[in-house]
Amino acid sequence: MPFKDHFSKQASDYAKFRPRYPHELFTYLGSIAPSRQVAWDCGTGNGQAAVALASVFDRVIATDASENQISNAQPHDRVEYRVAPAENSGIKSGTIDLIVVAQALHWLDLDRFYAEAQRVLKPAGVLAASAYNLLHIEAAIDEIVNRYYYEVVGPFWPEERQLIEQFADLPFPFQEIDPPKFEMTAHWTLDHLVGYLRTWSSTQRFMVAKASDPLEQITDQLRHVWADPQRVRNVVWPLTVRIGRKARSVSL
Repeated sequence: MPFKDHFSKQASDYAKFRPRYPHELFTYLGSIAPSRQVAWDCGTGNGQAAVALASVFDRVIATDASENQISNAQPHDRVEYRVAPAENSGIKSGTIDLIVVAQALHWLDLDRFYAEAQRVLKPAGVLAASAYNLLHIEAAIDEIVNRYYYEVVGPFWPEERQLIEQFADLPFPFQEIDPPKFEMTAHWTLDHLVGYLRTWSSTQRFMVAKASDPLEQITDQLRHVWADPQRVRNVVWPLTVRIGRKARSVSL
């Protein structure tokens, strides 16, 4: 399956405007991995999960099929960035304690990626995949964002986006672990919210197809309900996390 690149064009904005994962998630993952030697951040994007993992693991390999995403990723002494597809990582077999796939599993060829994960994980190694969908700020703002998601740019979402909404039901051929609840939080002005919505792949696809900016359809409404555009508001995304462990031995 060829790599579908929906993010390279807006890679710098992606790094600037995407929300951050909670540190508690990575601390928890470190606590259930067989050791804290090497983690693989697969589909690293702007590198935010990789850098967070580096505070828990001795070494992090962070890969993305997009060279532009890697060039915009946040550098860290313990993170090694590589341009590589998830399904053919080039990582040595049986060397990885933890694989993290943050907001990227739905873009992958699952059968091939799961085979690659089984190959590179140590016995009892852990695969953790997370996804977040719509944000919550307050009812009036959420209503506008939801309408933008479903009605304005809804027809322009890549088909894989449906898997985010079905994330809890995706095939996951590992010994599943029931994790604690996690959520992502941010404190944003109106400009930051609009910047985030601009990073959506559906926004970018609308702009290409229509030669216009879909955000113009909601910006005035958002400005009205936000009141002071410089006001900082709390933003929350519930996280869905799938965690599984590789069997210590595999019968062939």
